[in-house]
Amino acid sequence: MQKIIDRFISYVTIDTESDPNSETTPSTVKQWDLAHKLVEDLKRIGMQEVTIDDKAYIMATLPSNIEHEVPTIGFISHFDTSPDFTGAHVRPHVVVNYDGTDIVLNEEENIILSPKYFKDLLQYKGQTLITTDGTTLLGADDKAGITEIITAMEYLLHHPEIPHGKIRIGFTPDEEIGRGAHHFDVKEFGAEWAYTMDGSQVGELEYENFNAAGAKITFKGKSVHPGYAKGKMINSMLIANDFISQLPSDEVPEKTRGYEGFFHVHHFNGSIEETVVELIIRDHNKNKFEKRKKLIEKIVKKINKKSARQFGEDIVIAEIKDQYYNMKEKVIPVKHIVDIAEKAMKDLKIKPIIKPIRGGTDGSQLSYMGLPCPNIFAGGHNFHGKYEYVPVESMQKAVEVIVKIAELTSQPNFGLETPKKGKK
Repeated sequence: MQKIIDRFISYVTIDTESDPNSETTPSTVKQWDLAHKLVEDLKRIGMQEVTIDDKAYIMATLPSNIEHEVPTIGFISHFDTSPDFTGAHVRPHVVVNYDGTDIVLNEEENIILSPKYFKDLLQYKGQTLITTDGTTLLGADDKAGITEIITAMEYLLHHPEIPHGKIRIGFTPDEEIGRGAHHFDVKEFGAEWAYTMDGSQVGELEYENFNAAGAKITFKGKSVHPGYAKGKMINSMLIANDFISQLPSDEVPEKTRGYEGFFHVHHFNGSIEETVVELIIRDHNKNKFEKRKKLIEKIVKKINKKSARQFGEDIVIAEIKDQYYNMKEKVIPVKHIVDIAEKAMKDLKIKPIIKPIRGGTDGSQLSYMGLPCPNIFAGGHNFHGKYEYVPVESMQKAVEVIVKIAELTSQPNFGLETPKKGKK
């Protein structure tokens, strides 16, 4: 446990916030600080073929210790943190033997992590939690995953009696801004399939995710003295507000769950002359996803039609770009890779929680690049904010799952039951 705590804290205290406005890879120079440390750590524990390319993508190999051939598998995590909340100067707090009451993160600012609001906390009474100090995010997304992968590889290196095939690991920058897989060399990685360690609570196992797109809607206006504005002024902020009001009011993140999709307006920056609205579009169903994009285009067309009559010109410009797609389409044909992870959890007395991801991971893009890549829990909660925390016992269980998957994939039929005759 202490090794996991020390390793995790050494990673989260390095600022690796990514930047969506940057055009470089990685998007921030500071991501290199952790990238170089990870390379040193991988070499130190005895991993082979440790490489880092000019864009900070890291790969390494744990060689097979068995004589028969089995598929090469992989484990992947990202080392950047979200730009939604600062990850600079992270000062983690370790709460030993959590007693189920409020945790004061920051007494001066009266910032409290309370089970009255975050009810999941009560699952972890008696366990060791790592929290923030109330001023930054923690970075368990996804430095918990990195900690777990490296710890599992170190354990396998120290326990050669556990059989396993060749294992490849990969660490990526910029996942939080949707670019983590953009420069990932699937051919060089050389695995038949992989698992991202990037989920939340113990037991999560996911192979479905949102289809995702981002939209930037620009509204053009005309500024005129308000005393003489009749028939002349175009207030772009009001037009933008009209656009938002025409989106389905119940199809937003705070009112949806499970397979329900949504529109999420996350930035609004405006003046009379110009307003820019940025939103994301999410849906698990491909047809509904396409309909959501068409709805935005329909609303824009409607506003422009009205403005053409009133002002003689279009005043709205919509840019919609797809970001990633539901990995289910690529994973279902090789569903045994999910079954292996499920069996690993069951063998460890962990109840699998198989559910759709209400988001995306590097794995969703990698699956479409030829590397099927389901997602496994990493243990953290309340990502991207000051209330983020991770139970150390959850990270331990993730390590055990990685080791068990490695062991299962060395066995005939991956340790899965052979289907009975006449049954699929």
